[in-house]
Amino acid sequence: MVTHKNGTPPIQPNGIYARIVGWGMAVPDYVMTNDEMSAIVETTDAWIQERTGIKERRIASDKESSATLGYRAARRALDVANILPIDLDLIIVATSTPEHIFPATASLIQDWLGASRAGGFDLSAACSGFVYALDMAAQSIRSGSIRTALVIGSETMSRVLDWTDRSTCILFGDGAGAVVIQASDQPGGVLSSVLRSDGAGCDLLAIPTENARENGEHKVNRMYMAGSEVFKFATRVVDESLRQTTEKAGISIEDLKLIVPHQANQRILATVAKKLRLDMDRFMSNMDRYGNTSAASIPIALCEAIEQNKIQQNDYIALVGFGGGLSWAAMVIQWGVPQRDEQRSRLNEQRRKAFYWFVWWRRRVLRWQRSVNNFTKRFRPKQ
Repeated sequence: MVTHKNGTPPIQPNGIYARIVGWGMAVPDYVMTNDEMSAIVETTDAWIQERTGIKERRIASDKESSATLGYRAARRALDVANILPIDLDLIIVATSTPEHIFPATASLIQDWLGASRAGGFDLSAACSGFVYALDMAAQSIRSGSIRTALVIGSETMSRVLDWTDRSTCILFGDGAGAVVIQASDQPGGVLSSVLRSDGAGCDLLAIPTENARENGEHKVNRMYMAGSEVFKFATRVVDESLRQTTEKAGISIEDLKLIVPHQANQRILATVAKKLRLDMDRFMSNMDRYGNTSAASIPIALCEAIEQNKIQQNDYIALVGFGGGLSWAAMVIQWGVPQRDEQRSRLNEQRRKAFYWFVWWRRRVLRWQRSVNNFTKRFRPKQ
């Protein structure tokens, strides 16, 4: 990619650009307020709001998971993009809370969608994961190896919280967001990105598993965080990475219409805004209603920014995430969505409904066939 320093965006040598053409989000119905939280741990609504800016968060039910939430967000993104699941070449799910170590959450969603022509994998980069995943998809598109990708950030953080640890349990919530990104011959879309990691800080924010070599006093499969250290890290790297990725895109910080950051703490955003000398209205924030949804926070905030008309055609926007790893990532996008053909949209909507119905029945028939085969094996003579 060729970068210009005169304010014009980078030019792809092969003429292939990666543009976001669809988006969707899904959150659980159950809202846990700060007052409800105070019945679990020693805290108050005022204390939480003052230190984090969070008023409430969504908590998944027993029937919901990172896969089911991601699937719902994916369907909405496909509706906006007006494409069928069989048009997808790749599905990437950024998550720290998968249903299984394997198969990948992306594989479950691929099956439920009926995206039979798509590869799928999960990406683990904590709260930076969505930007990492979006960059992987954009790079694949710009190289010419694929044309259309579905990128999902989905989390059920409530399942890995230590509900006796006030420093973490008040912060997190559940949800999912997704985007469809597609090849285009029109300049714009994903312009630049910066992906970074510092493993020396791996002990500052983590969820240890049974495989952890050293765990100290921390609980297995439960999150712990050194809050003050993570705060200092976040305010430093958000500032630096935004400056780096705007420079790579050939624009200035002042050219950004909106910054969509990871929704971790309102005080972090205020500190970064001061460092960048930007007004707070340049930062999209919805953490007061959702809390920190890790890899899902940026796509959820992006969806709401679009719904609130905070992003217009040809605007420059930035995404920036930071979290466990320690990892961080930033990206600059020149927004641009193709005009919808309403007649084609209505036709594809009907096709998608029929397609999902077919996929639902096909999956059940295949499972029924496997059950019958397993049952009849008991009565087959041994060779």
